[in-house]
Amino acid sequence: MKSTRIKRMTLRSSTRLVAVGLVATLLAACGGSDKTADPTSTPPSTPAPSSSAEVTPGPDTSAGTSEAQTSADPGSSSAAQSSSPAEAEQGVDDGTALTLWTRAPLEGQANLLVDAYNASHKNQVALTIVPNDDYVAKVGAAAGSNGLPDLFAADIVYVPNWTSQGLFADITDRIAGLPFADQIAKGHVDAGTFDNKKFVLPFVLDLSVLFYNKALYKEAGLDPEKAPTTMAEFADHARKVDALNKDGVSGTFFGGNCGGCLVFTWFPSLWASGDQVMNPEGTEALLAGENAKKLYSIYHDLYADGITGEGTKDETGATWVAPFQEGKVGVMPMPATLLKATTDAGIDVGVAPIPGIDGGGSTFVGGDGIGISRDSKVSDQAWNFLAWTMSEDAQVEVLAKNNNVVARADLANNKYAAADPRLVAINEVAGQGVTPMSKNFQAGFNASDSPWLELVRNAVFGDASSIDADNDGITDVLSE
Repeated sequence: MKSTRIKRMTLRSSTRLVAVGLVATLLAACGGSDKTADPTSTPPSTPAPSSSAEVTPGPDTSAGTSEAQTSADPGSSSAAQSSSPAEAEQGVDDGTALTLWTRAPLEGQANLLVDAYNASHKNQVALTIVPNDDYVAKVGAAAGSNGLPDLFAADIVYVPNWTSQGLFADITDRIAGLPFADQIAKGHVDAGTFDNKKFVLPFVLDLSVLFYNKALYKEAGLDPEKAPTTMAEFADHARKVDALNKDGVSGTFFGGNCGGCLVFTWFPSLWASGDQVMNPEGTEALLAGENAKKLYSIYHDLYADGITGEGTKDETGATWVAPFQEGKVGVMPMPATLLKATTDAGIDVGVAPIPGIDGGGSTFVGGDGIGISRDSKVSDQAWNFLAWTMSEDAQVEVLAKNNNVVARADLANNKYAAADPRLVAINEVAGQGVTPMSKNFQAGFNASDSPWLELVRNAVFGDASSIDADNDGITDVLSE
């Protein structure tokens, strides 16, 4: 097998970027100090809230200072092209050299896909891994000099901004031509839709799901095979685990001082209840409705009654998943990507959708989307790669085989996931999820002094008398 040396890019650019916060997926920026993201960097990715960047023309002066190695020739994977008539080859596979950029946190998944594609196609993809903190500026500089690669991935929360600026090519008709188009993760497709045109497909998914400790459930007299299906059941299960009075064990836990953690794990309960958290434009908060107030009340009572773990109120996100991974929590919403690590830690984990107030289930769909750049001169060949990533071979034989979430609902119960029902549950809930979008999401929700965090803290740790006013405060920021 031959390999191609590719550069791990480090930015040296004077390109002007105006950073605008969009939305969080997880915890890193929960403890941030500003309402506006650093205009020259991206927060860490997994898990991490993020901010979007508006690009303006400028020279691409970035230079590589170190190198990473990845396969760019056939022979690195046994994956083959799809033989299914329903998934006939799309685009052009004629031996064209393609370029692809992605962020460093996705290096593992990206290498899996690129290696498998290169091993089974005439086209060859050269993958460039860019440090996460440099990625936004790198893309901005390349856009300013019309030097974008043929394909590039983007944190899904950047996608709305970058599609509105025309960085991606329109692939509406190409997506419509996929026989399984209606099975592709809706949250990512929606995030990549602008002016009724579609620009991206899912690349890597990250979801919020409910984790529960089966051993603690059994000790508490609960059925370890039955997860909570309503928020009332969630609270009841947490109370029963807490009633065990085991040293250091609590019923539940949450990041009470982490805006990003709270949107990632609490918003799904509202979506599952049929509510929205913002208006379609992302300029008005809808977080003072009846179901929202019931949600805050449930968590308020759990905290007031001592059912939540020690440190809940002050948890800024740095360690909010640790208590569960240490076997000290009965049930709590968590990132799906932590299933393997938690299982490896010896915890017998049950997995389910995050429930609504009276039923249903949903998830916050994070991760990265991928599209063809506006600068590519070989879009048909680039589409060949992009469409292949959605194929059953790529989704099942490359991603699922390596314990990654698939981006197609019809492939959720694949042969690899079937061996672990928890993976089936995670894959299926992806189709029920939402990716909320607002240009001021960072300021409204993720920042350490965000009005969303103020609302939660007043509602859960205070007397809940200011929910309506605090919701108006979020709207004020979102509508700026």
